[in-house]
Amino acid sequence: MHTPLTSPCRLLRSTIALSCALILVSCSSSGGSTPTSESSAASGSGQAATHEKAKAECMGGAEVTGDALNIATTVAPITNLVALVVGDSPATVTGIVPEGTNSHTFEPPPSVAATLSKADVVFINGLVLEEPTRDLAVANMKDGAVVCELGTAVLPESDYVYDFSFPKEGGKPNPHLWTDPPLAREYVSLIRDVLVSRDPANEATYAANHDKVVAMIDRLDAAMVEATATLPAEQRKLLTYHDAYAYFAKGPSSFEEPTPKDIAELIDQVRAENVKAVFGSEVFPSPVLEQIGREAGVAYVDVLRDDDLPGEPGAADHSWAGLMRFDYVTMVEALGGDASVLKGVDITVDSADKAYYPQ
Repeated sequence: MHTPLTSPCRLLRSTIALSCALILVSCSSSGGSTPTSESSAASGSGQAATHEKAKAECMGGAEVTGDALNIATTVAPITNLVALVVGDSPATVTGIVPEGTNSHTFEPPPSVAATLSKADVVFINGLVLEEPTRDLAVANMKDGAVVCELGTAVLPESDYVYDFSFPKEGGKPNPHLWTDPPLAREYVSLIRDVLVSRDPANEATYAANHDKVVAMIDRLDAAMVEATATLPAEQRKLLTYHDAYAYFAKGPSSFEEPTPKDIAELIDQVRAENVKAVFGSEVFPSPVLEQIGREAGVAYVDVLRDDDLPGEPGAADHSWAGLMRFDYVTMVEALGGDASVLKGVDITVDSADKAYYPQ
């Protein structure tokens, strides 16, 4: 059972007020994925419509007989989770979004239309993350095919998180659900249910693989708890490049681009709050963050990632779990904690990943 303080960044909960497009959060003992005040205010009798509709759409479509199930996916973490549930069944899994690409802005080339036109199921994250790919899929779907928006289907609208990149008035909630292990677990269960409904002949394989993946997620989640506990409470503060961690680290809800005055004040705040590290990304480079780290005299760590799996396809760490472990080890060690339990946790799954990953 997932407890409120299960992952290291769920421990980075209480917001420190800032005035620029960066996230600085520190730890409190508040629990769970508590919605922001804006998303709480949005809840109501009509708010389950999108959630329930998405679930129904995932479970639609015709049973596939005579041919192997043909599956298309978008971002690499979802591709991996789908592929692990598929395992050694006859089904095929083809990724669409190249790794290292900004999934928010990716425009699929015309060649992708052919892949989507053959798919029986297209798994996407949803929550308005991959709209060009979704539109192309809908325009080219064959009869009986479905587009399954995993994030939209598993997260009720009352739990949506809005922030500086995804303001409520824009109608697009933060879509990065897979960076939270309990929500990734829900993705895996829905993936199993969809595959079984479309390909009941391989139900036993999908069910067994689902159980293996869920057990691995639970092991990783428990290791996150233990590694985070090595951080003194006053060191559980995270200044990061991007809002990819909104569902396990509550962030500020609105920001403007930082002015020189904002940056100077943030440098002072980083010093005053004794922040141990500033985190950047390969995909979202931030000269501002690098400047803050340099002038505040703290480490600048620019290797975090949210949908670009470590290593090359076929490598042991080229997986959703490898991605999560890499990020959390990086965070914990940079903040002064002991990540040895995370490094040692078994993230292998006795299930083959045969997916195609575009590079």
